[in-house]
Amino acid sequence: MDAHKKPASRPSLDGITLEMIVTQLAENMGWDAMAEAVPVRCFTHDPSIKSSLKFLRRTPWARSKVEQLYLQRAKMGFQD
Repeated sequence: MDAHKKPASRPSLDGITLEMIVTQLAENMGWDAMAEAVPVRCFTHDPSIKSSLKFLRRTPWARSKVEQLYLQRAKMGFQD
């Protein structure tokens, strides 16, 4: 057995880019709901995919929160 395997219960983001994550969240949730879930300026003030990607690529804690939000929403099938 390989002791370094990821737990099977945790979904993976393999093959999913940050741009795909932000785009899908923006389309399904909207910027206001994203800002409520992850209160960062790039979601609250003149939000765009480009500005969000720039910020999230330089801010690991915010990127992690957005990835977790995406995984939660994907698990629910992006329904409210």
